[in-house]
Amino acid sequence: MDLSNLKPAPGSVKREKRIGRGEGSGHGGTSTRGHKGAKSRSGYSKKIGFEGGQMPLQRRVPKSGFKNINRVDYKGINLSTLESLADKLKTDRIDFQTLLTAGLINKNALVKVLGKGTLTRKLEVHAHAFSKSAQAAIEANQGTAVKL
Repeated sequence: MDLSNLKPAPGSVKREKRIGRGEGSGHGGTSTRGHKGAKSRSGYSKKIGFEGGQMPLQRRVPKSGFKNINRVDYKGINLSTLESLADKLKTDRIDFQTLLTAGLINKNALVKVLGKGTLTRKLEVHAHAFSKSAQAAIEANQGTAVKL
């Protein structure tokens, strides 16, 4: 056996009909594109949302509301999550890198610690923001809440 004997397994390769290769191919002339119009031309690509000249949906539907471009989005992490993470890792220090390696946040996230759940141990927590209840719960257990 050598390279000249290699060929695909039977039935694994299905050749498509060659379009635009003369009348004898059965697909000559217009090459299955029909007559005239944008779709028959080379280089045609339909824009997203194009509805054949009809007013597109995104322009028909009235706009409402307000999108604040200066909004800061935080990824919320609850005290109960911090407690279980600290138990699992057997550590008293929870910082950005710890949350990142645990898969709770992504590298571009801003972290806000929220007060849901209970905290029973002393923790040193590093985050971008803290809710008042979370900060109070951390400090009630002689822990520290450090803002990044």
